[in-house]
Amino acid sequence: MKLAEELRIFSGNTHPDLGRAICNYLGTPPGLIDVTQFSNENIFVRILENVRGRDVFIMQPISTPVNQSLMELLIMIDAAKRASAERITAVVPYYGYSRTDKKDQPRVPVTARLVADLITVAGASRVLTLDLHAGQIQGFFNIPVDELTALYILCEYFENKGLDNLVVVATDIGISKRARDMAERLHCPLAIIEKRRVNNNDQTETLRVIGDVQAHNAILFDDEIDTAGSITSAATALSEYGTREVYACCTHPILSGPAIERISKSPLKEVVVTDSVPVSKEKLDKLTVLSLAPVIGEAIHRIHANLSIGAMFH
Repeated sequence: MKLAEELRIFSGNTHPDLGRAICNYLGTPPGLIDVTQFSNENIFVRILENVRGRDVFIMQPISTPVNQSLMELLIMIDAAKRASAERITAVVPYYGYSRTDKKDQPRVPVTARLVADLITVAGASRVLTLDLHAGQIQGFFNIPVDELTALYILCEYFENKGLDNLVVVATDIGISKRARDMAERLHCPLAIIEKRRVNNNDQTETLRVIGDVQAHNAILFDDEIDTAGSITSAATALSEYGTREVYACCTHPILSGPAIERISKSPLKEVVVTDSVPVSKEKLDKLTVLSLAPVIGEAIHRIHANLSIGAMFH
């Protein structure tokens, strides 16, 4: 696929492999940019080619190291704006701080809104992201937001495995709508794990399984796996309810803290994720990583050519 010369794609330091894969899909060389950090931890960005009047895409997930990734993204956007780019699209495969999306306790911030304001003020013309933790985050922006989904590539993977007697299981009630969409595509029933969060330290208590899972092959579905407490507790609960094999899938494999150890010791047979954030395939034998480069690359092509994004998913 050959694109017009006006298109340039730049990546920060957080996930350069995905940036290169997107450029390979589009048949365009990666944009030349220098993103460095001084000894005083100040970040400096210099774009090493002319972007005046060009359609610029800046690719950076807001993942570990989260605050450095965010600052790099903002400074790259500012550099492109001051270099007179015609349009700047922030390509954010993983939107960090997305779980702080509402004021559900006294005297707490809505950090997802703050990040949206920062990206907008920095100079982004639009945002391209993937499977936001909460739909209302789109409304935090006053610029266009295109939200892609990994649902289709995850479904295709499981379709090709040819598993029989499937059931899709939502890890909690909040993710049940997306899990239902997956169940519909796989032509199988839906079950839900009912759980109660104990506190703010990612500790959850699994209560019960709603739906018939006995003697089924179960696919646990969530938008992200952080410390893997929820997903492994759910897998254990499903085993106790008599499932045959338990698989899990998610878009964002954050895998922080004890996640790898928990998954290794859990009843999970396989965990299927995408490369929205960097993840080492050697970390865990149970981990399967699917590339987002074709999905994001096609979306970039469509934005650049003023074509419909929604048409990708029909």
